[in-house]
Formats: sequence, structure tokens, C-alpha cells
Amino acid sequence: MIEKSKKVYVGLSGGVDSAVSAALLKQQGYDVTGVFIKGWYPPGLPCSWAEDRRDAMRVAARLRIPFHTLDASAEYKKGVIDYLLAEYALGRTPNPDVMCNREVKFGAFYDFAKESGADFIATGHYAQVRTDHTDAHLLRGHDPAKDQSYFLWAIEPNALAMTLFPVGELEKEKTRKLAKSFSLPVAEKRDSQGICFLGSISIEEFLRAEFGTASGKAVDTNGEEVGIHDGVLLHTLGERISLENAAPGPWYVSAKRISENILVVSHTRKTEMHGEGIKLREMNWFSGKMPEGVVEAQYRYHGPIMRGGIDASGMFCSSESFPEPIAEGQSMVLYRGEECLGGGIIG
Repeated sequence: MIEKSKKVYVGLSGGVDSAVSAALLKQQGYDVTGVFIKGWYPPGLPCSWAEDRRDAMRVAARLRIPFHTLDASAEYKKGVIDYLLAEYALGRTPNPDVMCNREVKFGAFYDFAKESGADFIATGHYAQVRTDHTDAHLLRGHDPAKDQSYFLWAIEPNALAMTLFPVGELEKEKTRKLAKSFSLPVAEKRDSQGICFLGSISIEEFLRAEFGTASGKAVDTNGEEVGIHDGVLLHTLGERISLENAAPGPWYVSAKRISENILVVSHTRKTEMHGEGIKLREMNWFSGKMPEGVVEAQYRYHGPIMRGGIDASGMFCSSESFPEPIAEGQSMVLYRGEECLGGGIIG
């Protein structure tokens, strides 16, 4: 059993993964406190935060643990929403979940827990942490289908060292069974499929609400007009797209000409070579230094993995061809075996 002095603040989202995390930690002897993190929610769009908070409160009541609500709306609006919109306005494809983890769950929540005297924070992510005498190491989750280490590359090393992932060693089916065995009120609740903190709202819905639609020309790679799109800012490279007044598809986005509101499309998800390699910015390495030697790179969640190396300037180079289009603004995450070394933002 853990010493009762070991206090853990668990981010209770109102979902099954965080609920089981709290239950497991209490079972293991930790002094557990549940915290619902309130984000920023766009006016005029449906959002389930009130329902999620109620479910989180019900979980805390069932487990008989203290419950708090942390208002992180300012951090979420600035670090996630404003960032996302600015990136899309430049034609890039950001990953809001990565920023949500860095700025909110392992930023504002981490700071709140430390100031409140917690020894650890915990979330329901499917990832694992291993510590040695010098560092904390982030590993993939045990369940390959649910592994979420890709979204965690940007968190600060000191936050990782203070983090527990209780369901990281489990498969999702086992988590569901544990939820029932603990009689948790969210045992049958479906997983959220929307943007981090925005419930069921998809990225497409959110962008349409913020940017609106703006019809423009879609041209093929020879410059010939082939149809009409609904807004260049609403689409990303490699995406399959529906066009108006177009010949039978499929059509995929090959390039975006923002200033002209023109999409370049083709019948295949063409992969353009990137010269000397792919440049990364805003890099974060859990060891505190650039990884050396051969690493594996993943540039889309559950996407293909490439082998290569990264130089001192942050340029990832590989002798392999890229099997999918590379979208600026997305995250490239580097691994060595099951260990996540860190990563950066493409472009």
C-alpha cells in the first residue's frame, strides 16, 4: 500500500478512463482528489461540459473522494483555441489535443495540483511512465489501438515526472470491465470523439462556425478548374474532399493557395518529397537533449512510422519516401522502440 501522505489529483473528465484511474489509485492506497477541468466553450455550439461535470461529480461521490472544479478557460482559450484558429488561418493543420495537454491538463492542472500540495497528478491517458534515477520516460500505452503517447510529446519533463497513468497498462476492454466492477456511474458512457474539452463538436463543425464558408475554385495539378470547394481554410492536405460541379472522384487536397482561395486537388493522395527533410519547430525532448542515432517518426495519430534521424537544427531526414502527405502544423513524434522521446511541430 502507498503511504497515505501521497496525494494524487486526478483529472476527472466525466468519462470512463479517468473514473477508473481514480478508482485504481484509491484502491492502491493513494489519497485521491478528483478535479474537473473547465475549459472554454464556443457560444452558439452544443457542448456537454455541464453534463460531463455532473458525471465527474457522481464518480467522486461514488468513490467518496473530494471534488474540485478548476476553471482553466483562460488557458484553454489562449493556448488551444486561439492557437488553433491562427494556425488554420495560415493554412496549417494544428493538433488541438497536443496543445490541450501541454497548456491545460499538464499546464494549468499541473500547476493547480502542485500549489494544492499534491505529490502527483493523474489522467486517463493510455500511456505509461517509467522513472529511473535521473529521468522520467514516456512509453506507449499497452493497448496499441488506444495508445495516446502521440498527443503527449509536448508536455514539460517536470510535469511528466509527477504524472501517473493508471490505465496505461490496460486494454480498453479491461478498463470497461473494471468500471463495472467498481460500480462507477459512467461505466457504459461512450467515449468522446470531438475536440479536447468540446465534447461532441468536431473540428469541421468548429471551423465552419468560426470561419464560415467561402466558395472557390478547385484546380487539378495542371491548373485546370475541376470544381468548386466550400472554403480553403476548412480543409487539410491529403483530405478526401467533396466538390461541386466536379467530375467523379475521389478528389484529394494536394495543396492550398490561401490568398487566392484555391485548392489544388488530385485523384490520389500524392506525397511530395520534402528535399533535405522535414523541419521541426517548438521541439520538446524528455531527456532534455536532441535524440541521436536512428529513431522512428510518426507524423499522424496512428499513422505510418518512418525510420530516420534528426540533426542539430531540428531537420528530420529519412531515406524512405513519405507514404502520406505531410501537413504543416501537425506533430511529428519520435520514438525509440516503445519509448516516446519527444517531438516537434512540422514546418
